[in-house]
Amino acid sequence: MCLLQCNDVRIPRACALFGTECELQKPNMTENGLGNRVLNMDTMNPNVKRVEYAVRGPIVQRALQIEKELKEGVEKPFTEVIKANIGDAHAMGQKPITFLRQVVALCTYPDLLEDDKFPEDAKNRARRILQACGGGSIGAYSASPGIEIIRQDVAKYIEKRDGGIPSDPDSIYLSTGASDAIVTMLKLLTSGEGKNRTGVMISIPQYPLYSAALAELAAVQISYYLDEDKCWSLDVNELRRAVKAAREHCNPRALCIINPGNPTGQVQSRQCIEDVIRFAAEEHLFLMADEVYQDNVYAEGCQFHSFKKVLFEMGPEYSSVVELVSFHSTSKCFMGECGFRGGYMEVVNMDPEVKLQLTKLVSVRLCPPIPGQALLDLVVNPPQPDEPSYATFIKERTANLDILAEKAKMTEQVLNTVPGIHCNPVQGAMYTFPRLSLPEKAINAAKVCQAPDMFYCMKLLEETGICLVPGSGFGQRDGTYHFRMTILPATEKLKVVLEKIREFHKRFTEEFS
Repeated sequence: MCLLQCNDVRIPRACALFGTECELQKPNMTENGLGNRVLNMDTMNPNVKRVEYAVRGPIVQRALQIEKELKEGVEKPFTEVIKANIGDAHAMGQKPITFLRQVVALCTYPDLLEDDKFPEDAKNRARRILQACGGGSIGAYSASPGIEIIRQDVAKYIEKRDGGIPSDPDSIYLSTGASDAIVTMLKLLTSGEGKNRTGVMISIPQYPLYSAALAELAAVQISYYLDEDKCWSLDVNELRRAVKAAREHCNPRALCIINPGNPTGQVQSRQCIEDVIRFAAEEHLFLMADEVYQDNVYAEGCQFHSFKKVLFEMGPEYSSVVELVSFHSTSKCFMGECGFRGGYMEVVNMDPEVKLQLTKLVSVRLCPPIPGQALLDLVVNPPQPDEPSYATFIKERTANLDILAEKAKMTEQVLNTVPGIHCNPVQGAMYTFPRLSLPEKAINAAKVCQAPDMFYCMKLLEETGICLVPGSGFGQRDGTYHFRMTILPATEKLKVVLEKIREFHKRFTEEFS
């Protein structure tokens, strides 16, 4: 089904570009003389056509066009587009952490090592990283799993985080953000044909990277639903229902957990994680723990527990048999350094021969970006209390996380004052995923050519300039409608966003009542 209004010519062929086709928008290839191309919609990889990625989908393309129209002087009922659709902290105005940028600058332009403006601990970190690079330059390739000293630092970070549970640097693979590592693992897991095709369990709502990667790999998506009425909690009985149904048509082999949650902002309890680990052991599933928001925990009584720590504290009955990979990134938490594309994964209990195949697979892409590796090293090995940059680093880190906590609370409180919008507490991560009560007239109008919450979000964009992502892009229970909104805009701008949503929802409800 087309996600856009069929008479909307402002986004030509956007449907085909983002995973669906609309016959009314298909170009006539014979008229323009391009009908004999080797690569066309009929000959291209059919799996790619099934890929959808709502976070940068049609509504975002329209937002970019509106920005262009505003620059060209086209009159709108607003003066700017506010992109609350994606977790891009720096694009939303968050300032970089000084120490991180100082060291990266020194690594990029080593002549600055002679500049007195830079503190000695930043210079020492830069020298150490450069000495580990080929030719003393971050312009050189590294080993495919990543620079050795950085993998060692990641292992030490994990050991400290998890209370001394050992971490092996040879089980650490640096990556181009967490996304690269996640897709790599899904490639490794996917095999079989027909009823023996790999099935991967993913939460609904989910981060669309997972459904997109599974579509590209022609793996089978096994959906399990989070419980919205219980603050998006995970119920192991729902996991059992999903895996039992899936065994009728595929071979379930992996279970993906996002904690803290994206797009739903929940933080899993220790008991929940234990239940998941037991379930994975019972059903012989490979666990994939997406933990990129591990520092983003705001709600009172909530705490981040790493899957690895819980696994080993459950004893050898589980820690010696459950296969686990966990992911982290420089893109979220207090850093928000999305553009550097730094990340890592740690594998636990992986078959040694498969591990060799994993090393081979990552070698195909040569190595992750070296600046991203350098930045990751500073995240896992930050300034220490006896170093000159420590006080500033702690002050900036704490300020970023405190502001996010304030905005999480404010977002929940304001949205819950709007009749027809229900917002669960934003316990962690960087998003809220409120439920919309839409008038039947609006639902029927939308269903002519698009999902009702897409209709809502597109109308919101056109009238207010606020860009959100419809819940249908993340998955949701039938008959429910949502949107995902990041809490990242600066506090005063976030207040504007929330007020505009309040006013728009009132108008929208009145218009379609």
